[in-house]
Amino acid sequence: MKPVAILASGMVTGVGLNAPASCAAIRCAIDNFSETRFMDKGGEWIIGSQVPLEQPWRGLPKLVHMVVPAMRECVAHAGNVRPEMIPLLLCVAEKERPGRLEGLDDQLFHDVQGELGVRFHPRSAVIARGRVAGALALAEARQLINDERLPLCLIAGVDSFLVAPTLAAYEEKNRLLTSLNSNGFIPGEAGAAVLVGPPGSGKSEIRNPKSEIDEFLCLGIGTGQEKATVDSEEPLRAEGMVQAFKAAFADAGKTLADVDYRITDSNGEQYWFKEAALALTRTLRVRKEQFEIWHPADCIGETGAAIGPCALGVGLAAAVKNYAPGPGVLGHFSAEDSERLAFVMKPSNVGGH
Repeated sequence: MKPVAILASGMVTGVGLNAPASCAAIRCAIDNFSETRFMDKGGEWIIGSQVPLEQPWRGLPKLVHMVVPAMRECVAHAGNVRPEMIPLLLCVAEKERPGRLEGLDDQLFHDVQGELGVRFHPRSAVIARGRVAGALALAEARQLINDERLPLCLIAGVDSFLVAPTLAAYEEKNRLLTSLNSNGFIPGEAGAAVLVGPPGSGKSEIRNPKSEIDEFLCLGIGTGQEKATVDSEEPLRAEGMVQAFKAAFADAGKTLADVDYRITDSNGEQYWFKEAALALTRTLRVRKEQFEIWHPADCIGETGAAIGPCALGVGLAAAVKNYAPGPGVLGHFSAEDSERLAFVMKPSNVGGH
C-alpha cells in the first residue's frame, strides 16, 4: 500500500501544552514528575506526571481539555479542507482498563466535536485499544486515504492513569512505581494528535529552512500476536513483536538495516524493555554501531492511548529539526493483551521516498 505522510502534530503533556514545548522537553529528558494526591500502600504519595490545566477538571471534561488543543494544532494545517471531509480516529483506553471512565466510546467523541464546534467525516471512529490504538489508527488512516481517496485524516489520542480505581488496580498487581515497588510505571496523562495525508499534499508543517526533508512518511505497518503477555506465566520470547517487525519491514520494502533508531511505548516496567531487546536480538542481522531506543514515557509517564500520536509527533520533530540519530525510525507498541504493532517511518527525500 502507498505511504502516507505525517503532516502536523499537537500535544498536551505534563511537560508542555503544545507540540514544540513537549518535544523540546522530551529531547532534553526533562520530566515533570511530582507527588499526586493519591497515596500508595506504604503511606507515601504516588509520583505522577500531571498536565497543568487551567482548571482542575475531572473525568471526561479533563480528557476533552487535553485533546482538543492538540487537535487544534493539527487542524490549523488542514488548509481549505473542511472538517466534514476529515475522519477523526479517536484513540482511548482499552475496554478492559480498570477504572475506565464511562462515556469513552460515545460521549467523548460527541464532546470533542462540541468543543471544537465542528462535525467530522462519517468514517470517523473511536479506537479503544490503549497503547496500540495510535498505530492501529495509522493503519486505518492509510487505508482511508489510499482506498477511499480522503484528503486528510486526524488521529487523536487521550488518556489518564491518574484515576483512583486505575491506580489501585495496577498497584495491586505490582505494576505501579511506588515506595514498595521499583519495577513499575509512573502514571501520566496526555492528549496528542497527528494530521495524516497523502504524500505531496502540500500541507506539511515542515517549514524549517534548515531541514533537508520534505515530508515524514509512514512506509509500512505490521502486527503480531504475543502469547506470553505481561500478566502471563509463560516465558517471554517476543514472538509477537518479531512478527510485527517482519510484517512492517515487508510492507515497507525495507530491513532493520534501513532504520536508525526506535521509538517505543516502554514505560519503565522490565517486561516491555525485555520484549524490545528480545525482538531486536531475533531480528537484527547486521551489526549496528548504535541503535538508540527512545521512550517518551521517561518524561511524560504512562499515557496509554496518547502514546501513539505522541511518538509520531516526537519522530516528526526529530526529523524536521535534524536531531534524530538518522532518517529511518522503527516504532513499536504493545497492548496489555497479545496485540503488537510496529511501523517504519522515513523522511521523503531519503532512500527514494
